[in-house]
Amino acid sequence: MNIHFISIGGTVMHNLAIALHNKGYTVTGSDEEIYEPSRSRLAANGLLPEKDGWDCDRIHSGLDAVILGMNARKTNKELKKAQELGIRIFSFPEYLYEHSKNKKRVVIGGSHGKTTITAMVMHVLHEQGKDFDYMVSARIPGFEAMVKLTDDAPFILLEGDEYLSSTIDNTPKFHQYNPHMTLLSGIAWDHMNVFRTFETYKKQFRKFLRIATGGGKVFYFDGDPVLGDVVDKSHWSLLKIPYKEHPYHVEDKRFVLNTRYGSVPLNVIGRYNMQNIMGAQLICRDLGIEDHQFYSSIQTYRGAERRQQLLANGNNRSVYLDYAHAPSSVEATISAFKETYRDQKLVTCLELHTYSSLNMEYIPLYNGSLREADQAMVYYNPKVVKHKRLPELSPEEIKKHFGKEDLRVYNDAAQLENDLKSLGEGTCLLLLMTSGNFSGLNIKDLAMEVVNL
Repeated sequence: MNIHFISIGGTVMHNLAIALHNKGYTVTGSDEEIYEPSRSRLAANGLLPEKDGWDCDRIHSGLDAVILGMNARKTNKELKKAQELGIRIFSFPEYLYEHSKNKKRVVIGGSHGKTTITAMVMHVLHEQGKDFDYMVSARIPGFEAMVKLTDDAPFILLEGDEYLSSTIDNTPKFHQYNPHMTLLSGIAWDHMNVFRTFETYKKQFRKFLRIATGGGKVFYFDGDPVLGDVVDKSHWSLLKIPYKEHPYHVEDKRFVLNTRYGSVPLNVIGRYNMQNIMGAQLICRDLGIEDHQFYSSIQTYRGAERRQQLLANGNNRSVYLDYAHAPSSVEATISAFKETYRDQKLVTCLELHTYSSLNMEYIPLYNGSLREADQAMVYYNPKVVKHKRLPELSPEEIKKHFGKEDLRVYNDAAQLENDLKSLGEGTCLLLLMTSGNFSGLNIKDLAMEVVNL
């Protein structure tokens, strides 16, 4: 097979390119600009384009398929030529379905927690010697890549994202997979740039469950009333299995599962992760993993990249990085650290980076999300606001809508960095939450300076 990737530098796109290359396919690609770690990983596999930008000469009749990334525009000249030549064009979720037509497909979705649950299931299956294909949107310890495609694995585990498939296909990604089994962790409005109302957003999950009918089954978190309503109204033929959080207790700043086999200490924290673990256990059980095997493996799970990731520790200080950016996930992440480290001052720093989080229609949903933080900061980059063609924001407006009187709001990265490095003496825990990178701030260096103050 001869496959060309338009916008090869994307997180999943470059991993899919490497996976197909490892299968023996001839893979080429292009992109306007490729950032790390995609650039180094493509180069290591001999897949880095010779030059940045688009080149119509890369598109020819010898291609079996083109895989189109979300970052390429409809007017992309490589896309136009592929259309003119009649080459079959896939989004990456379409291609993953094409590859897995003859496999059992397990899809894990929800507005939050889907990456973590997928990672937990992957970890347990790997520890228990199960053969499976997968796609996940974050790097998982113990796995070289975020995509694995083989001919022999009996099933594929897919993280089900509700965002659009490609620039020419407005189908949500998780609608492409036609799952045999699925899990939904919860529904909280996101991606308001394409789903302008919460009702429109919920409708994508209703459609997803219609796709999963006909002998399919759905595990769903029973504590989310919105999700519960969507599931209740789904087709009668869909097997609906609710779950709650796994019983646990906190002992010496460590979360411990209460099981019939005794206590199982964990390396992850937070009530929300106890929900994730319960969901992961049900998926694993359905895939042939016995409960005692699950508990044996889950206690060695240390989390996906940028999920409760410890960056630095020392001098009674710790710095963590988390992907939390939506209001519900921000609140749940802060709560997890507060429940675990009750005797330490919790300093939180949230970057508003996505279209939704920088939109004044959405920002009021953050009200109260930082209330458990002892000291809270919020950062946004005015250039990102302008790039997303949104109205200007003022620090005063943001502070008002977050509803925290002592909140510090920054729109200058240098000032934020300076204040983070000047937290003063005393025991504290710094939690950085972002789906971006604080305008290029060297987060690892910052973490080391904070713990060495």
